[in-house]
Amino acid sequence: MNTKAASPSTAPTPAPRHILVVEDDHKIADMLTNYLHMHGFETSVCGNGLDAVPLVRTLKPALVLLDLMLPGQDGMAACQQVRAFSAVPIIMVTARVDEIDRLLGLDTGADDYVCKPFSPREVVARIKALLRRADGLLAASTSNTPGVDGVAAPARLLVDEVSMAITWDQRPLPLTPVEFRLLALLMSRPGRVFSRSALLDHMHNNDLRDVSDRVIDSHIKNLRRKLEATGAMGHNVASVYGVGYRYEVELAVEG
Repeated sequence: MNTKAASPSTAPTPAPRHILVVEDDHKIADMLTNYLHMHGFETSVCGNGLDAVPLVRTLKPALVLLDLMLPGQDGMAACQQVRAFSAVPIIMVTARVDEIDRLLGLDTGADDYVCKPFSPREVVARIKALLRRADGLLAASTSNTPGVDGVAAPARLLVDEVSMAITWDQRPLPLTPVEFRLLALLMSRPGRVFSRSALLDHMHNNDLRDVSDRVIDSHIKNLRRKLEATGAMGHNVASVYGVGYRYEVELAVEG
């Protein structure tokens, strides 16, 4: 396992975010780490799935870039083990685009997927977007008051599993039981993409059913309408074309 730091800068900057790259191909690992350093990240590199899990515990990285095919154990098993103790954002890397649909259906716990061959610029863009969403969740979960540096955290959208209610700024959303379950699941992992089939399984408790995946689209449409009507600004259920949906939290920057 190699650890490298981003090049020092003369201007005061925030501490670099640490990315754990789990990749057994040394050329790909070097390409990724070099590009990440250019963009101000620190990196650690691990070449097998067995070592990756304890490294997440000890390093506590800001994000994990996890290859699917690894020696020791594959990325899917490593991801599921990490999810048992950590909500760290995970981007899964696979060599086949058709593999992404299968991984989504298996509910591996990854937040995003990238297919080889990829552009390192695209990977860095995905990493930055996922970290922004994770930061937005953290800010949204602290308070309803303006944050530091002119960034205001949105009012809190809270889930109460006992009463099966979701409230916005202490006002309950008028949700049906199915809408509650869908939104609560999406909110449990902001930024993570859920396939329609995974949402249907959750909606029906994994029972066998003869229901079109497009039923989910209708429920999502109603959820968006109710969020908008309640005034839940900065909270959105976003479509991921051809895949499914994810819950996003956006920060409002004060002028």
